[in-house]
Parts: sequence; C-alpha cells; structure tokens
Amino acid sequence: MEKIKIFLSDPQVLFREGMHFTLSGEDDFEVIGESTSNEEAFAEIETNPPNIAVLSFRDDNMEGPVTTQRIKRNFPSVSVVLIIEKDAVAQLFSAMKSGAIACIDKDINPDYLTELLRVITQGSQPIIDSLLMPELAAMVLNNFQDLVELDEQFEYMLARLATAEVQTLSSIADGNDLEQCIAKLNTTEAKIRGQLRSIISKLVANEQARSLILASQRGMITLLSGGPAGIKLSEYVTKQEFNEFKKQLMERLKA
Repeated sequence: MEKIKIFLSDPQVLFREGMHFTLSGEDDFEVIGESTSNEEAFAEIETNPPNIAVLSFRDDNMEGPVTTQRIKRNFPSVSVVLIIEKDAVAQLFSAMKSGAIACIDKDINPDYLTELLRVITQGSQPIIDSLLMPELAAMVLNNFQDLVELDEQFEYMLARLATAEVQTLSSIADGNDLEQCIAKLNTTEAKIRGQLRSIISKLVANEQARSLILASQRGMITLLSGGPAGIKLSEYVTKQEFNEFKKQLMERLKA
C-alpha cells in the first residue's frame, strides 16, 4: 500500500517532533520532511510535494494563509492543514479563505490527528464543519457582502452566494445548529453540507481574485508614480493607458 506522504512545519520543535513520532507509529504514513519556517517548507514542497502539508499559521516571514495560497496555486493536489491557536476564529477564517482543508491546535489528540489526516486523503474537507459555528458563518456572510461593490466595479467577476446559501449561513449565524437548520429551512443534511462546500469554494476563489486585484492596484500605483527607475515620471495616466490596464486585469481575472 502506498503511504500517505506528510510534510511538517512548525517552529516549536517539541510539538513538531511529537507529530512526527505519532505518524511514524502508523503503517500508512511517511513523514518526508520537516522545517521550522513556512518559507523553508514551501521551498522543500516545491522539490518534493507531499500529499498533506501541516504548517504553522504564525510565521514572521510567511504566514500560513499566504503559504497555503502559494501551495494551492502551484500544487493543487497538496492538502494543507494549518496549526492555529485554540478558539482563534479569526485565524480559522483566514485559513478557510486561503484554501486550507483543515485546522488543528496544539492540544490535538494524537488519535484524532491520524484519523483527520486519513479522512483528508479520502476526499473529506473537515474545515466545512467549522462553518457550522455561528460566529464564523457571520464572518463569511459579511465577507461576501463587503465584496458586492468591488464585484460591480469589476463587471461581476467575483462569486456570489446563491439565495439558499445565504439562508443557510444566516440560519447558522442566528445560532441554529445543524438539526435546527434542517427543520427551519425544510431541507436535508446532504443539501446543507453541499451548500457549505460550495460556499467555501467561492470564498477561496474570491480571496484569490482579491489578491490579484490588490497586486494589480499596486501595479497601477507604480504606473501613476512613473513606473520603474529610468522611466520618465508622469502625474497622470491617459485614458488609453487606463483602459489597457483594465483590459489586462480582466483577462487575468478570467484566467
């Protein structure tokens, strides 16, 4: 049987080695590399991609969500699990937007860790269950609402929530658990979980698009300030230059 290849990255040596010891005791896992920083982890993953990368959220040079985005862009088949602080909903939200498939904290039970990694390789997306938290559901709803104006400016290139998805998130945000949502919305668990999976996919896609927009805006600032060294400075861009910039940005967003 082919083993599940795992890469571990965390600055806390004892915790990282504890995970390594746990996984080494299982016949179906193989730890193929370790690092103390996400920057080093990304470099090693480029050389030898694992099935799952377990990375620290906190990193002075490259935080976990940024590393996750880079990994998912270059190696879509690599699943990323982020190590966050316990009960840190804001970190969980950032991890979800980046494309992480699950989050753990440093109090994780060894048996739960091995089971989590196994279900991930079977196609499960554990982070979906996090959307059943009222506080997180409210944050996701607000995120989509905040993007409405930006979406209009860029000719509706961003993903929007379907009516049923809004109703489901609103019900969860109001404090209803899964069973209550099923009863109130007259639906099934399978449909709700399908909606949550769709919501996360849209959330990740929008975050990638927003990152591209921000990068393009920085490019526009460079253009407004005169561009790279050696190019004559100008106080404004012409309409033709702006239209060309917008055209290129739209093509990149569509891609």
